[in-house]
Amino acid sequence: MQNLEENYSSLGTLQPSATLAISAKAKELKAQGMDICSMTAGEPDFDTPQVIKDACIKAIQEGKVRYLASSGLPELKAEIVKKFAQNGIQTKPENIIISTGAKFALFQAISCLCGVGDEVILFAPFWLSYEEMVKASGAKAVFVQTSMDNNFAPTKESLEKAITEKTKLIIINSPNNPTGAVYSKQTLQMIADIAVKYNIMVLSDEIYEKLIYDNQVQHVSIASLNSQIADLTITVNGFSKAYAMTGWRLGYLTAPLWLTKRISALQSHATSNATSFVQYAALSALRGEADVDVEKMISAFGQRQKLICSLLDGISQISYYHPQGAFYVLCDISKTNMDADTFAKKLLEEKHLAVIPCAAFGVPQAIRLSYACSEDNIKEAVVRLKEFLYEH
Repeated sequence: MQNLEENYSSLGTLQPSATLAISAKAKELKAQGMDICSMTAGEPDFDTPQVIKDACIKAIQEGKVRYLASSGLPELKAEIVKKFAQNGIQTKPENIIISTGAKFALFQAISCLCGVGDEVILFAPFWLSYEEMVKASGAKAVFVQTSMDNNFAPTKESLEKAITEKTKLIIINSPNNPTGAVYSKQTLQMIADIAVKYNIMVLSDEIYEKLIYDNQVQHVSIASLNSQIADLTITVNGFSKAYAMTGWRLGYLTAPLWLTKRISALQSHATSNATSFVQYAALSALRGEADVDVEKMISAFGQRQKLICSLLDGISQISYYHPQGAFYVLCDISKTNMDADTFAKKLLEEKHLAVIPCAAFGVPQAIRLSYACSEDNIKEAVVRLKEFLYEH
């Protein structure tokens, strides 16, 4: 009998998230009583600002718990238009889609743009879910390698070399997960010029936009550069990282109207609307009511970034990229002669230190450390890492 598995969709070939898997393993070991030190978190360790929680409770108590328009709450879409204007992106409410998390906004955009035979360009290192989302659409991911020496920015030559007649989309992520790199305006202009030249859509994931710690670095939205690239760009953002709202699952995008119509139709069948009372709560975030809490969180992340980099400076067996944003440090472990999966597995087993192996991020000899944790946790993690490297 023919194997039934071979008859079914490419969705069945997706791999589980490596970050969620190792985080779950660390939590399982901790629940068993082991002293686990984790550097895996892809979320702030801060609580959601009280003003946002109060707004959510108020919305529930007022009975704002019913279906909304699939594309989102009109009042929130109006605030998102203002938010994008701050980034230099001119858009309208009809160009906005509010989704159950920025991740789902990304997934829907890719699904509505790409299909079997299409190609999507990813700059490695990349967030691991991009490749799986591309695979789910039936398209093929094409990787453009970047270098730590060049701040992980793609070169004009490498990008143009990757483009074929099948290329439908370029995905960019700045500030970046897993590197913490922030693309310069010059790099974004180069990407924009190429996208316009070849008439290729660009998907810009800007979820870490507010988390930048270098005063010499500024976040730039590629869609703000000129009207030509704006007409080719989908800009995705959300509330998870900047407002410590990871579990609330609320994200949004702006895109050309022809595409938002497609995405709205897909969302109407997939989830109806993002949770109603969460959308009402998000109004308080975009209206600036939680800005004081956000600034305190960003300041704390900035201090942690300085701390972890100062501690890693003393380790000769690895090299690392000094992050400009997000809350991750990418470490090159090639000197250890171990691949990332082996390194992370042994590190967890022997030193009870959980890190993210980055093979699925396009860098098989690197690990990601998250400093979205306490300073004590950071110090203990580096002590265990040093011990492990010394022993191996």
